[in-house]
Amino acid sequence: MEFAAAAAWLERQTRGGRPRGPERAAELLAALGRQQPATKFVHVVGTNGKGSVAAYLEAAFGGSGGSFTSPHLVSLRERVRYGGRMVAEGEVVDFVKKVRGLSLHRQPAFFDLMLGLALEAFARHGIDWAALEAGVGGASDATMAVSNVRALVITNVTADHLQTFGGFAGLARDKAAAIRPGRPVITAAGGAAMRQISELAHEREAPLYVYDPAEPLFSLPRPPALAGAFQRRNAALAVAALRLLGFGEEAVRRGLAAARLPGRLQRLRVQGVEVYLDGAHNPHAAAALVAELPPFHLLFGAHQRKDAAAMLEILGQKALSVTLTWPLAAPPAGLRAPYVAAPEAALQEVLARAGAKKEPVLVTGSFYLLGRLAGGGLG
Repeated sequence: MEFAAAAAWLERQTRGGRPRGPERAAELLAALGRQQPATKFVHVVGTNGKGSVAAYLEAAFGGSGGSFTSPHLVSLRERVRYGGRMVAEGEVVDFVKKVRGLSLHRQPAFFDLMLGLALEAFARHGIDWAALEAGVGGASDATMAVSNVRALVITNVTADHLQTFGGFAGLARDKAAAIRPGRPVITAAGGAAMRQISELAHEREAPLYVYDPAEPLFSLPRPPALAGAFQRRNAALAVAALRLLGFGEEAVRRGLAAARLPGRLQRLRVQGVEVYLDGAHNPHAAAALVAELPPFHLLFGAHQRKDAAAMLEILGQKALSVTLTWPLAAPPAGLRAPYVAAPEAALQEVLARAGAKKEPVLVTGSFYLLGRLAGGGLG
């Protein structure tokens, strides 16, 4: 089996409408003998900023550290990292051969399988610490099947995936329920979500640390490497977790300096035009993004389940022009903007418009859109 065939097989393993939950992943990890991993984990849950926090943590962990993150932009190998590199193609092939030979009561989906691949790789390479990024939610996420979690970071809780959890209250409950008994919880959440987190942390005797930039626990000894004012909060959550877990200031500085994460306020020059790539996919993220940029020509695509209309209203505050593309199937109702189905062709149109006036371009709305363009050579 070649890597391309192994990757294609993994991507075909969908949830198929089955309920979310850690049960499938738990059965898979048990079959792999990974119920009690030697690797120690920092679990990262929340609506926005999870990938950034994971990037700071992975960089701080150094050569014996790793991360499990999602989504990927170009290759699924991006989701599993150890020692500063992606999981090897051969390891993916060997893993697929192994799991196809297992007899499981619950058929694991793609995310479950990638989690199993990560734990296998971490064990093989002797990874001491790793960042573990949840996919969607908290208690209902497959990452809850992983033991040896030493701390939990809940970045924030804002409106996203509300249909999955029956509204904001259900979403907040699910993320708060990721709290592990006795393990520290670090969060920048507020409002109703903060009340849920506080109550559950008290109930489970989990020490709770709430983001306060004036507190020494959250202080940044140097600016974070990732761009954007909002990265100061993400970085502060990561360094607080590191300090609580006994990491020294050298590791903290390394994490802040060495973090790398494509698709987050990533700045490129394409055909002489300044292009920003960002995976913002909900209104809260769109608002943070707009605050960072000068007026721009917007290329936007989002999945139908996302609140595209609300995002476009926010992004429109600085948009010199708007072009819509995949993964939108069509423009949102009531919005008059050109729609170009192929992202590659859409980008060329926007670049031509922006280049004539030497104005920047923003591509956002979906990591899948960014990944498709990156896979075609952009970035």
